Amino acid sequence: MKKLESVEQFEQLKQEERVIFLFTADWCADCRVIEPFLPTLETEFAEYEFVTIDRDEFIDLCSQLDIFGIPSFVAFSEGTETGRFVSKNRKTKEEIEEFINSLT
Repeated sequence: MKKLESVEQFEQLKQEERVIFLFTADWCADCRVIEPFLPTLETEFAEYEFVTIDRDEFIDLCSQLDIFGIPSFVAFSEGTETGRFVSKNRKTKEEIEEFINSLT
């Protein structure tokens, strides 16, 4: 999974046809729980580009996007937000798959 390096890169990536940003942090226990199945999700949903965003490195971007709980997912297509799965709750693989399937 690609890791966001700059706000400029975020602006570029969100212009792509299908991209899902995963907001996370090293200290986030719920983020560690979903890590083992993220490669499977990337394979299952190969039509999407997945990009991780470290909440601590991009706190202003998180604030701008109203990301107050992690892990959280925000999808974009050609610059337009197409969906979000944002909450402070732990997320299951099934819930994340359901979210991604709802985007199409």
